[in-house]
Amino acid sequence: MKIEYTIKLDPGLVPRIVGPQDVLLRRISSMVASQIVLRGNQLFVEGPDEEKVKLKALFRDLEGMAKRHHLDDSGLDAALTLAGFSAADRGSGKNDSGEGLVVFERPGFTIKTRSENQEDYIQSTREADLVFAVGPAGTGKTFLAVAVAVRALLDDLVDRMILVRPAVEAGEHLGYLPGDLKDKVEPYFRPIYDALMDMLTPEKLRRFMDQGRIEIAPLAYMRGRTLNNAYVLLDEAQNTTGEQLKMFLTRLGARSRAIVTGDLTQIDLVDKTASGLAEAMVILRGIKGIRFVNLDHRDVVRHNLVKEIVQAYERERRERPTDES
Repeated sequence: MKIEYTIKLDPGLVPRIVGPQDVLLRRISSMVASQIVLRGNQLFVEGPDEEKVKLKALFRDLEGMAKRHHLDDSGLDAALTLAGFSAADRGSGKNDSGEGLVVFERPGFTIKTRSENQEDYIQSTREADLVFAVGPAGTGKTFLAVAVAVRALLDDLVDRMILVRPAVEAGEHLGYLPGDLKDKVEPYFRPIYDALMDMLTPEKLRRFMDQGRIEIAPLAYMRGRTLNNAYVLLDEAQNTTGEQLKMFLTRLGARSRAIVTGDLTQIDLVDKTASGLAEAMVILRGIKGIRFVNLDHRDVVRHNLVKEIVQAYERERRERPTDES
């Protein structure tokens, strides 16, 4: 059923939200079923009732971003994801690609890419010093990042690998938990430990950790450090603030590389538009040496049901009613 409604925008932010010559607004209009007309600071919308919630969320998020930065296509992509528009909705996904690239190999065990987006991801890690991989659960973003870093460590391309996550559930205040640092953070790093144990024997993993060649730490422990000749991974970056992510990125020293992974649909921060990952997609796009890779449900490589689960939750989030009229 088609309905008509209006979305009011902050008059001072309209030029940023719609873009030069309305380029961003025209891009939005080309991706949705609704007709959108801008008059002054109001958007007059006519379209399916089920699209109303997402469009209101989209322009609310764009308004929040526009208060801090000029928007471009990358910022719009971040806002579209936050509002529940999947990559499939906007036609930016890729098809599976055949054999795949070898990422990691040891006797009896090989890790290869399984989709074109994953190939783009791995190729980006070989060509850029800083790679952002954004996508839902099960797309291999963390597992492949660990594989790339372990391979670089074993080939002596770096002296050490450092694995970092924001401990949001503990508010980054880990002192009350029992045990040493390893004991305190282990529950938050279980996915990374699991990936490491797929690639290294328990003995080699223990030796590397004892030697400091593999370090696992919460994000708060990165402040004030300079990380030279290292492969640094930041996982769950959607749960960093802009200041936290900036702090992490400015730790990189000479001969270091980094991979930042996250899922913009799983932000645990109170203000979802304050996500450092969403902000980085706006302000860092176009810088030489930085690559952004988007993964979606077609890249899911876990149990076959995981892809169906991801798609079901995406549909539910798009259709979920809100208190807005």
